[in-house]
Amino acid sequence: MGYEASVLSRATRRLEEQRRRRTEEQARRQAEIYDQLPRAAEIDKELKGTVYQIIAAALRDGQDPAPSIQIIKDHNLSLQAERTRLLLEHGFPADALDQRPACPRCNDTGWVGTQMCSCLKGLCTEEQIKELSKLLDLGGQSFDTFSMDYYSPLPWPGEPLSPRENMEFIFDLCSNYARKFGRFKLRNLFLSGPPGLGKTFLSACIARTVSENGFSVVYDTAVNIFAQFEEQKFARDRLDAEEARDETKRYLGCDLLILDDLGSELTTPFVQSALYTLVNARLMAGRQTVISSNLNMTQVRQRYTPQISSRLEGEYRVLPFYGEDIRLQRKEQL
Repeated sequence: MGYEASVLSRATRRLEEQRRRRTEEQARRQAEIYDQLPRAAEIDKELKGTVYQIIAAALRDGQDPAPSIQIIKDHNLSLQAERTRLLLEHGFPADALDQRPACPRCNDTGWVGTQMCSCLKGLCTEEQIKELSKLLDLGGQSFDTFSMDYYSPLPWPGEPLSPRENMEFIFDLCSNYARKFGRFKLRNLFLSGPPGLGKTFLSACIARTVSENGFSVVYDTAVNIFAQFEEQKFARDRLDAEEARDETKRYLGCDLLILDDLGSELTTPFVQSALYTLVNARLMAGRQTVISSNLNMTQVRQRYTPQISSRLEGEYRVLPFYGEDIRLQRKEQL
């Protein structure tokens, strides 16, 4: 599991800013207390001095340092007790002068050894959702707000299930896929069907839930994705090529890639090659992908190479969407 560099960078800056504000607030509070209680300032200064006394006693040649160290420790405890009484008597909490990290687990560094701490993960999740929201309207799109009202309970020509029965099955599968991401039996999904049936909405629901569970998620349209692959290969400007390379690394390396509107791109030999690279590389690396498309599998076989269509049919669970266009239904209700 790894967040893209831009997300991690923004989350780390927020963590550092929070730590800076807490340090400033602690310094302000300390100054106010010292101003009211000069004896507290004297005690803290003396407590700092005992640390050096203990070190000196431990290093003293020719003597057993243990008795001296114990005397210093006892004096230290006496000073701490005096400071606590002083603070409580004047209405301050006993720990008002102590430096307290917001996250004791990592001491506000964001890392426990080489493992990212949950506090930094939470900030990464927030930043990632902001990133996703630039392309997806994540404001109201969640599994909890999904409505079955637009899907007819009546039979649909040529299909064994009504649109509502079919969507109830798709909804349950997508919900489980997102909530059990990485543990669910299905690894990759292909959402197929005409426009206006909820494919992008469900993609947004999946993106939100998987992201909130701490995984890295990248969402983009097929047109944008293949444009970045093309820019990486053919750009004459070095900076443009490097930027495109960073983007393609995001597509290849994230825990979940949501590729929207496959089939809307101009299908050139280069695009065929880029799509194969993307699909195959993610399969080989064990990374999961959700693809949405207006194409059905017959159209996929006609449009793309046998190598691509074989992987999509063999490694993806195809979920066919059908029914009446939701956008048109909403328009009629206005």
